[in-house]
Amino acid sequence: MYSIAALYKFSTIINPEELQNTIRIKLKEFSIYGTILVGEEGLNGTISGNDNNLKLAINFISSIKGFSDLDVKYSRSEINPFVRLKVKLKKEIVTIGDESIDPNRVVGKYIEPEDWNALISDENTILIDTRNNYECSIGTFKNAINPNTVKFRDFPSWVDEQNFSEEEKKDKKFAMFCTGGIRCEKASSLMLDKGFQNVSHLKGGILNYFKKIDKNESMWNGECFVFDDRVSVTHDLTEGSYDMCHGCRMPITDKDKLAKEYIRGVACPSCFNKKTPEQKARYMSRQKQVDLAKKRNQKHIGPKEEVHNPKS
Repeated sequence: MYSIAALYKFSTIINPEELQNTIRIKLKEFSIYGTILVGEEGLNGTISGNDNNLKLAINFISSIKGFSDLDVKYSRSEINPFVRLKVKLKKEIVTIGDESIDPNRVVGKYIEPEDWNALISDENTILIDTRNNYECSIGTFKNAINPNTVKFRDFPSWVDEQNFSEEEKKDKKFAMFCTGGIRCEKASSLMLDKGFQNVSHLKGGILNYFKKIDKNESMWNGECFVFDDRVSVTHDLTEGSYDMCHGCRMPITDKDKLAKEYIRGVACPSCFNKKTPEQKARYMSRQKQVDLAKKRNQKHIGPKEEVHNPKS
């Protein structure tokens, strides 16, 4: 059994490259897997390991100046959802496309999960899902607005296109949420910069809500997409029912796998017609290597180049 920690914290880092190297060395010592993003605005990532080693890793990261109150959400998996450790340097630890947006300077009100249901039940509240469209499609809160974004950097344009009136910006309550809290935190900073007065976000995101709110009292419908090999989790934070298309990295169902456009490890109905014959041949070769590795009871590491991250 593996423990998994989704973590982030907006806190100014003076020398991100030095910290990147320090974190990589330490986490390798603890046999940690997963991805950590390091930038001038803070840290963001999801990592896994055995219980003791993950605890050591989190204690180390929390000991870094400015990160004592690191936001961490835990879950568990029977298999390791990551194949390697990656510690990467980024201009933004979550990409909204505007580096002037700074949660270290201004941010919306944090709403504890225990107070969330009351807020989103208020008829004066406009509830916004700041995640991407494919994430919203497998689960979201009741009555949440889906901006239908492909990437988080599309969110600022969506806000502008809504043409909220100055009266609405002043009088309406705007509540936002995302998987772990980082995107809605940055989105709240953006909206405050745009003149919205009453802006809040779910502290710790959906994962924290799942942990603290009983399923019988939950206002969540469906499953929650996560950015690792589990693909999704249910309200009890166990692995969900979705698989992933390794051609486009999107969630797929058993029904999708019955479609003629589905080729295991290559394409699904969403991306089949978007892939060139050369791409399909390359993915087929990769899948063959994965299958051979499994026969040898090994894990196929795959290419070292960056895999498309839909969260950005």
